[in-house]
Amino acid sequence: MPENFADRLLEAIKTKNAPVCVGIDPVYNKLPAEITDQKDLNDEHDSEAALDAVLEFCRRAIRIVAPLVPAVKVNSAFFERYYWEGIEAYYELIQEASEAGLFVIGDAKRGDIGSTAEMYARAALADPDFVNMDDLVGPDAVTVSTYFGLDGLKPFIDVAREEQKGIFALVRTSNESAGVIQNAKLENGLTVAEHIAQQVADWARGEGLIGASGYSCVGAVVAARDKDQAVRLRGMMPQSILLVPGYGAQGATAADIAPYFKSDGTGALITASRSILYAFDDMKYVERFTSEWDKCIEQAAKDFIKEVNAVRPA
Repeated sequence: MPENFADRLLEAIKTKNAPVCVGIDPVYNKLPAEITDQKDLNDEHDSEAALDAVLEFCRRAIRIVAPLVPAVKVNSAFFERYYWEGIEAYYELIQEASEAGLFVIGDAKRGDIGSTAEMYARAALADPDFVNMDDLVGPDAVTVSTYFGLDGLKPFIDVAREEQKGIFALVRTSNESAGVIQNAKLENGLTVAEHIAQQVADWARGEGLIGASGYSCVGAVVAARDKDQAVRLRGMMPQSILLVPGYGAQGATAADIAPYFKSDGTGALITASRSILYAFDDMKYVERFTSEWDKCIEQAAKDFIKEVNAVRPA
């Protein structure tokens, strides 16, 4: 098995024929009644009860999608909401997903400089280096902010190189107001997002970062609002795998995500969260499976894969 993060991820995508990632963003009041109606789990104002319900749901969701997809993206904010016990739960889910054979992307969007960035990199990405935690692993990759430039990214890149992990640097995000900043034009005619893409491309070429596949362990988060920008950003970072949010509940369709793939069908990992996790609220699935929420999630994941593969270049 290749050691480089990108090589391993691409092999997992190929094995499952699924260039997709399921986001784990749990919200208590959206959980299925089968879970929240349980006596010990039915109080969203009690942190322990609510977190136990969230964990129960996430564990089961991970088991459902594990045979289908190569990766999950666990959003730390939805666990930090529950303070110290939530942080423990976040790392617990990383272990469970890893043991299920999934790549785990920690969606933490960390960023800072100096010793603070080093500590963030150790906490958010590295495997624990404490003797009493030697059986635990950190996520396989983490999302990071690019606002501090290489000073903010280098500690994460160093951990990725040393531990054969990956990072996904923010380039163009999916939120509507992002364009106010990310589409702003510089004097050289590039947008801010395009300028960042140039920097990411340069960082991705660093020594020891590129695998046999030609891809780097330095990837990018890209969710352009139009096709032309998507094509341009894809071309500007030829050695980076693009983590593409916005599919499903955020409005992006299969046709919208097609430009993120290279002509050989590689180079992108499309993410969906709410449209998969809460498929049991979608009448399309409710009509088929009624109260079987787990089957709704499973079918939504299968449909997600099918829709993405339908527009991915062969």
